[in-house]
Amino acid sequence: MLGGGDVDDNNHPEPLELVHLLRAAAVEFGLRQAEFAAANGMHPTDVRALICLLDAARAAEPATAGLLGTRLGLNSAGTTAVIDRLEQLGHVTRTRDAGDRRRVLLSVTPEAVRLGQAFFGPALAKLAEVSDSLTPPERGAVRRFLTTARTAFGGG
Repeated sequence: MLGGGDVDDNNHPEPLELVHLLRAAAVEFGLRQAEFAAANGMHPTDVRALICLLDAARAAEPATAGLLGTRLGLNSAGTTAVIDRLEQLGHVTRTRDAGDRRRVLLSVTPEAVRLGQAFFGPALAKLAEVSDSLTPPERGAVRRFLTTARTAFGGG
């Protein structure tokens, strides 16, 4: 049954079992993102943009329109439209880079962070709790799997 089920005839996990679980989790996360977007007057791409900006902030990367467009796979006009929508909703601010006044930096507002935490917080807390219960080698295996999955699908 290696082609379709989750367990073969000898009761061993199918080689793609983790891939199927990852796909199912990604679908559920996408559904929650769409739900969050609808509840807050946003397009699903707006939510992905906020996630990209939060990830850039966490990595201490300067968040520019160019970075956002690249990460979202949008052209310049599409990127500007997303930024304009998020700015109008009060979820993103634009500021001039102090080191290079030609460059505009994007940041997520504290109110947008609060909205996201209120909606996604319980699920993220549950995942953090499970992650905290893993041993360092187990966390390493999960990290390796997820990093490989991201790379396999073209992510950095």
